[in-house]
Amino acid sequence: MGERSVTHATFVIERSYDAAPAQVFAAWATPAAKGKWFVGPDAWEKSDHELDFRVGGRERVSGGPPGGPVHIYDAVYQDIVPNRRIIISYEMHLDARRISVSLATVEFLQAGKGTRMIFTEQGAFLDGYDNAGQREQGTHDLLDKLGEALRRAKL
Repeated sequence: MGERSVTHATFVIERSYDAAPAQVFAAWATPAAKGKWFVGPDAWEKSDHELDFRVGGRERVSGGPPGGPVHIYDAVYQDIVPNRRIIISYEMHLDARRISVSLATVEFLQAGKGTRMIFTEQGAFLDGYDNAGQREQGTHDLLDKLGEALRRAKL
């Protein structure tokens, strides 16, 4: 086994969406809606997306490059306030190796006719397999996909 380490980091991403907080919240809470944007790169092989959206419920999705390591997201919903807040604790794995443990808070705030969403992640990145910069970039990419899904839903 290689050297063991942990690096702690926090990042915050704010986004504005031209959709009401209830619509943005539903994009996180509804399996069919979340399955449209909470995915890896197009070239990745994907698993089924499992979502039990309730306090204590779990969410799981995996995928990865063809023949490459499988990235596994395994989450538990810790707090849900409809249309206002979601708090999730989750682990990320590369194959069987746990690479991080995080607490993520998603806040939905009314901003005119739209939503100001604040995503805060507090992470423990393990043994050098992942880091806050990579995770923050991946989260930016996912939130871009969320924005695209919200725009398509209005068409």
